Amino acid sequence: MPSPLISVVLPAYDQQKQLTDCLDSLLAQSFRDFEVIVVADRSPGTPADLVDAYAARHPRVSVLHLNAAVGVGVSRNAGAARARGEYLLFLDADHLLPRDGLGSLADRLDRTGPVDLLLFGHTRRHGGRDWPGGAESLLAEAGPEPFGPLDHPELFGAPALAWDKLLRRGFWQDAGLAFPDGRYEEIPLAHQALLAAGRIAVLPRACVQLRRRETVHPAGSPGSSRFDIFDQYERSFALLDELAADLPGSAAARDALFTRMIRHYLFVFDLAGCVARAERPQFFHRAAEHHRRFQPAGHRRPGGREGVKFSLLAGGAYPAFEMAKLSHIARGTLTGTARRRASA
Repeated sequence: MPSPLISVVLPAYDQQKQLTDCLDSLLAQSFRDFEVIVVADRSPGTPADLVDAYAARHPRVSVLHLNAAVGVGVSRNAGAARARGEYLLFLDADHLLPRDGLGSLADRLDRTGPVDLLLFGHTRRHGGRDWPGGAESLLAEAGPEPFGPLDHPELFGAPALAWDKLLRRGFWQDAGLAFPDGRYEEIPLAHQALLAAGRIAVLPRACVQLRRRETVHPAGSPGSSRFDIFDQYERSFALLDELAADLPGSAAARDALFTRMIRHYLFVFDLAGCVARAERPQFFHRAAEHHRRFQPAGHRRPGGREGVKFSLLAGGAYPAFEMAKLSHIARGTLTGTARRRASA
């Protein structure tokens, strides 16, 4: 049997009952040269019977059963080892693809020729609205021609995701790419791929939609926690120092990565219910320590309210940060009340 162009690796974690929609969107693709490898471990919320039924009905779908609860990173690694396709695409149950999503990726590869890494856009569905994914302008600025590592260091400022890129399977193997243990496992993998790829291309259109009803992370490995995010960014900075410290563009990449890291910490910290109340001081101070340790010389903070948050974090001012957040919430509540009264 000839190898497909794309192998889709899909861990079967289905906390929000969206896996059926994801599989249906894949099977409805106008492009047909692909396989789907569903990885089912023993974690709670893994519907083994459901995915086995899909595999029985659809030749493009196969199931890899794992005999332990290993988490999303190990599941993805296992699926990649089983894959036969020329390129790897990692998805989760809460993703949907437009009908021409895979076809658009294949068309782009036809124009570029083989690349190690193809970056593309995504959208997020929340509250009945579609929101841009956060990297569209960076992808558009990179231009139509393939490029090498650090030719566009600003890409290190994009959200570090696994599911908005195609990775050539031979590159995955030759570069020794793998997801580490813990939560937020995409972070160092995304940055290592950017640093190690010899030929990179972009497709500045959305080919995947995230429909996360709640901002939850798929299951990490046993013993993982929200604090894993600090270890993952430490891995990314270590990779940058190891692979590109003396290369042109490394300073700009470090600056972009630093900004992305702080934005990510602040996002997780501000997200309702993400960091437990008792753990918030520890999380904040870990983030402040990383701000001090990794801030590049000459770094310019963002403007506006975001810049105020950066400043409070840089100073380790946890009480002031919490007071500023409460003040902002109060102002928003009062403003909303005034609007309702004015419209009454």
